[in-house]
Amino acid sequence: MWEGLFGFTNGLAVIGWLMLAFLPRKPLTHSAILFLVVGLLCLVYAVSFALFLSGSVDIGQQAGGGTPGFGSIEQVRALFLSDGGVVIGWTHYLAFDLFTGLWIARDADAKDFSRIAQLPFLAATFMAGPVGLLSWLVVRERSARKTGRG
Repeated sequence: MWEGLFGFTNGLAVIGWLMLAFLPRKPLTHSAILFLVVGLLCLVYAVSFALFLSGSVDIGQQAGGGTPGFGSIEQVRALFLSDGGVVIGWTHYLAFDLFTGLWIARDADAKDFSRIAQLPFLAATFMAGPVGLLSWLVVRERSARKTGRG
């Protein structure tokens, strides 16, 4: 079950990123990315997380033992040592990174950055979310100061 869900969420996220990078930036495209891709990733995350918290679903084998949870580093480690914990956590990353990429693209469009200039920030956000976001925040701040467009 977890392997299939992992493949589904990865494929969905890649489709969203490809749409963001290469399709025209129109309201319909933005809505499709936000509601059909990010929204669906959020739904998968919410349902998986709720099932995990309720004990309704087995999160899979834990390689190092321990009780999964959020109260200590040992509990979080135990959570991520299970297939279910990895898929739930990964889906969280996929949803938030794509949402962040969408915000970067919209913000860059509003500040008249070319699509080519945006690609490195989107790629960095796709591969290492906070690195791409931080890079964009530094560049956008400089641009906003120059143009007076915050």
